[in-house]
Amino acid sequence: MLNDFQKYRFACTLKFGDIYGQIIVWLVVIFLSLATSLAMYHSPINALLAGGLILVLSLPFLLFAFVTTLLNHIEFAPVPATSTSNDTPANQPSSSGVAAAS
Repeated sequence: MLNDFQKYRFACTLKFGDIYGQIIVWLVVIFLSLATSLAMYHSPINALLAGGLILVLSLPFLLFAFVTTLLNHIEFAPVPATSTSNDTPANQPSSSGVAAAS
């Protein structure tokens, strides 16, 4: 029937430690860009172009790394079909009445 769709639980297991290395690499890239700009300061336009070029060329790689890391930590798990259609979350009593923030 049309109402026999299986339900899935969505969970994101991404933690700060998963992207910590990427943040460190990005900070190194920023500092290298600033060092390059300062080394070329005798010509300010070249300094700006060099720093901007490094940042602009590294941004797609940074975004690719973040997005693929995020997608690798998304899980869809099937929910067991043990409950009936009358057991909706609105009909279930809450344990404390206050939802957890995390």
